[in-house]
Amino acid sequence: MRQVFQQELSEVQDRLVEIAELVKVAITDATAAFNESDLPMAEKVIEGDAKIDDLALSLDELSIQILARQQPVARDLRIVVSSLRMSASLERMGDIAEHIASLTRYRFPERVVAKGLRGTFREMGELDIEIAGKLVELLKSQENDIADEIRDLDDKVDALHLKVFGKVLDEAWGGTTADTVDATLASRYHERFGDHAVSISKKVKYLSTGDWVDQDNSLSR
Repeated sequence: MRQVFQQELSEVQDRLVEIAELVKVAITDATAAFNESDLPMAEKVIEGDAKIDDLALSLDELSIQILARQQPVARDLRIVVSSLRMSASLERMGDIAEHIASLTRYRFPERVVAKGLRGTFREMGELDIEIAGKLVELLKSQENDIADEIRDLDDKVDALHLKVFGKVLDEAWGGTTADTVDATLASRYHERFGDHAVSISKKVKYLSTGDWVDQDNSLSR
């Protein structure tokens, strides 16, 4: 029974990695669609989100079955419960990629953001793609140094998020109401994507060190 249990825990990790890899593809494609006003690419991201949702649901069902059958305790229990929460964060990251792609579809054939902010959003997108790649590495290796790298990258996204808000709130901002709303939403999406990755990285780090770092309660939104 113990061997079966370890195999099930290994499958949980493999499924988390699989979902994270799809999230990486989704944010990469969503960012490309957003920056280039690429409607077919945006549609691809929107349609592909259902697969991420299905895999997350399947992982949740597996985790619940493990809890019911194996009744794990101590670290094993923490692994299974944490997998449920990480699955939820990954599913949300997929949704965020879909939201970014949806903005592209709504504004096509126009660009989503005003010209003066395009460089900032391109940088935010590149950082989110890097974060997604690091997250895949972290879930595969469980190396704590990668969790720290994700946190540092997220700090850069947060700084750019504040830069966008400063721009649209400046008296010199010449954008329309739609421009302001789009820039605000897009910036928020990029910022939240990084926050969910940090939340996952904290859980992975906790499982290996036993040291808990307070989670951002706003991630439940």
